[in-house]
Amino acid sequence: QMQLVESGGGRVQPGGSLRLSCAASGSIFVLYVMGWYRQAPGKQRELVAGIFNSGVTNYADSVKGRFTISRDNAKNTVYLQMNNLKPEDTAVYYCNAFRSPHNDYWGQGTQVTVSS
Repeated sequence: QMQLVESGGGRVQPGGSLRLSCAASGSIFVLYVMGWYRQAPGKQRELVAGIFNSGVTNYADSVKGRFTISRDNAKNTVYLQMNNLKPEDTAVYYCNAFRSPHNDYWGQGTQVTVSS
């Protein structure tokens, strides 16, 4: 069983930056693909970015060039650096750890609000 705790959300003006962190515990971090998802009001949860243990990453088209996902295996932590934020980035952001359908864990979510 893995526990995930997100932090770093908040309110920021358009064009601003935030850095989300997700601290993992309770299982072997390096065995998991880590990801950030988001869910805006009235919309389905969507993948924002993912990172394999090898460091290979993938991003949603809407955030390419603005967001960067990274992981620190020594600290069991995954990060999401978000730059040039836009109002449409407003959502609850969730950390995910995936190894198999039976080893698929979620954090509690952190709110990101982009508004002037």
